[in-house]
Amino acid sequence: MRNVNQEIMEELERIEREESVRIVYACESGSRAWGFPSKDSDYDVRFLYIRSEDWYLSIYDKRDVIERPISDKLDINGWDMKKALNLFRKSNPPLLEWLQSPIVYRENRLITEQIRRISACTFSPRSCTYHYLHMAKGNYREYLQGDQVKIKKYFYVLRPILACDWIGKYNTMPPIEFDRLVDALIPKGSELQEVVLDLLTRKKAGDEMDYEPRISPINEFLEEKLAYYEQKASELQTAGGDQERQLDDLFRSVLRGVWQAA
Repeated sequence: MRNVNQEIMEELERIEREESVRIVYACESGSRAWGFPSKDSDYDVRFLYIRSEDWYLSIYDKRDVIERPISDKLDINGWDMKKALNLFRKSNPPLLEWLQSPIVYRENRLITEQIRRISACTFSPRSCTYHYLHMAKGNYREYLQGDQVKIKKYFYVLRPILACDWIGKYNTMPPIEFDRLVDALIPKGSELQEVVLDLLTRKKAGDEMDYEPRISPINEFLEEKLAYYEQKASELQTAGGDQERQLDDLFRSVLRGVWQAA
């Protein structure tokens, strides 16, 4: 059986050749990075890339994402650096999460460290809270109402709600790992902690976790938090300042430096 990491690295190299790009960062972004993969979980690989200078000097709008069909459990797609930095300026949570993924496949640290240094100034508690709240509301509405619920979906509501709690408590971007959120934000020894940790143990062990009776302590916690952040989100701060000049300079630096080093 082929090593999955080797397959991912080969696919990233193939993308560089076929698309004439340079990949400056690639990481895991899904349940494997969150810390609760199932036995059949895909590898959700996300990457940032840069094209040549001539590609950007055009009067035409061009596609700024690269996507590969899901195959052999690999889900691989990436964003052009210009698109990524524009979203970064708007405090885009997925990009901020990618940059703190515990599973990194490739990294140009000179570039990513510059982006991370600017992140404190571009981070917006309000927009990130709205992002996580929207995610939590959608999954709660679709999967967790009724007497029988799709029980593994609790994680896909708990994680964004705990991310909202982290932002409210620490005023920083929440960690990507679910374990860290639980440890920091759910009272130790509580009934809620007990049922959440039990679910986490089951999921990591590979239990199917399909439809089961709803878990009242978790539902009550989620309903309280959803109502709270519906009211609270609009009161939170926006980003700290205008970083357009720094991001422009960073983009030009990446564009020139990556291709000169190639």
